[in-house]
Amino acid sequence: MSRAPHVTSGPFAPPEPRRRVTATSADGAVIHAEVHGPDRAPAVVLVHGWTCSTAFWAAQIRDLAADHRVIAYDQRGHGRTPQVPGGYRTELLADDLEAVLRATLAPGEQAVLAGHSMGGMTIMAAARRPALREHAAAALLASTGCSQLAQRSTVLPLREGRIRTRLTRQILAARLPLGPVTPLARAALRYATMGPGTVREKVEASARIVHACPTRARHDWGLVLSTLELTDHVADLAVPTAVVAGTADRLTPPVNAQGLVAVLPNCVGLLELPGVGHMSPIEAPEAVNDRIRELTTAYLPAKEAAA
Repeated sequence: MSRAPHVTSGPFAPPEPRRRVTATSADGAVIHAEVHGPDRAPAVVLVHGWTCSTAFWAAQIRDLAADHRVIAYDQRGHGRTPQVPGGYRTELLADDLEAVLRATLAPGEQAVLAGHSMGGMTIMAAARRPALREHAAAALLASTGCSQLAQRSTVLPLREGRIRTRLTRQILAARLPLGPVTPLARAALRYATMGPGTVREKVEASARIVHACPTRARHDWGLVLSTLELTDHVADLAVPTAVVAGTADRLTPPVNAQGLVAVLPNCVGLLELPGVGHMSPIEAPEAVNDRIRELTTAYLPAKEAAA
């Protein structure tokens, strides 16, 4: 059994950041952020999902930081960012992203923003925010959706309808602690969040990260996700935006990605990953990294030239 918050060796072990940054959100919340890679390199901002942390992006950081400045941060209640009293809502996700962008990027400097799951929802929630309009050159939305998450989830093998939706919402907002990472826990997480062919080291990395999330944060953000509605915000996400979806994703099935493509005003493509589940950056790191690189190559130079 393992209680470590993440793996400590191999490609999924989080690298040591070059520097740590503290960002202060609108309500005074202190957000932990990390900077990897060369100072003058093109900037990428990574926004993790529900029950995860900066450790989730280890494979992206290891690859991209060779020639990018990679910024990652812990969402409130996750990783090294503490829980803040007062309840959670999508506006706070946007507040925290704005704070990180302002704390880590120079005025007018632009970056590619990549969000997984709730991280993608964070980018959507911030679509109308001044900091995003100032700093976002392009965006990547991976394994995410903007509405009807509980209705569309197929984690429970039940017919679509009110019963499945209600039970899914109860699971999202469960208060039970996850406990240590056991073989049964790994099997459950693999079924719910990963493709059937996922190798053990990737399951282990995901399980350790998810099980390290505090129960209260998992519950409070799960409540937010269970009734999420960001469709109007997506329609205002004007930057070039790529979408990534796993065909075996049970938490946010590909219908969510297709819905995003239909609403995004500047979608630059949908990449479907065969056999990949919800944890796409861990399950298919090369494909996700390549898509981020394509966005930085295509949009950062043009944006900088126009500045």
